[in-house]
Amino acid sequence: MPVFYVIRLRNAGNAAAWICFLLAGFILFRALSVFRVMQTAELFAGEPVLVIDAGHGGFDGGAVAVNGVRESDINLAISLKLDALAGFLGHRTVLTRADDSRRTDLLSYSEHEDLVHRAELVNKLPNPVLFSIHQNYYPTTQPYGAQVLYAHDERSTLLGKIAQSNLVSSLQPENRRLAEPAPKSLFLTSHVNCPAILVECGFLSNYNEMEKLMSDTYQTALAAVLMASYLQYLPQHEHI
Repeated sequence: MPVFYVIRLRNAGNAAAWICFLLAGFILFRALSVFRVMQTAELFAGEPVLVIDAGHGGFDGGAVAVNGVRESDINLAISLKLDALAGFLGHRTVLTRADDSRRTDLLSYSEHEDLVHRAELVNKLPNPVLFSIHQNYYPTTQPYGAQVLYAHDERSTLLGKIAQSNLVSSLQPENRRLAEPAPKSLFLTSHVNCPAILVECGFLSNYNEMEKLMSDTYQTALAAVLMASYLQYLPQHEHI
């Protein structure tokens, strides 16, 4: 049976919208090779909620590249593109933040309280799956490459390994990094009760990778690979 999708390229610039449209064909092919083709209502019945967490934000800019670009801005750009692609394919999403607004003043800001707020938001949702988007940084310029860190449960492990494999094979064939369990010190992956991964998309300290991560096209490609990974994960998680 044919599947009809409503195009909702919200929160994306004009160039990103066109790229999303072109990449949608790739994602649909990958998705439909895994899912049995059926009516839209049947296809997404009981589907998990994709929670997209743009790391940092507001007063907390995260890592800062040598050119002054803040990690939080890149995290948000990729997250909005991932949200646009998920919407294009009809999947339910929740964003932990959709802009760079501040919920408090600087003197009252607490990174810990902000993370607690995000974890509580996730844990109140029915059947969530968390993607937390971040960028890496190192004191020297040599390290590069995306790496996925996953929460300490079987479903998170599966999701993390799928995402890492797809990031390497689709975007970074020279990347030798492996998906790893998230350190216990990572608050969000340690305090949510659902499958959860933290995606370090690349190193802002590496000049070449920094340029890529600032590119609208590369951000959209990252979002497309993460969306494809989510679609690949969905039919497998029910068997764990």
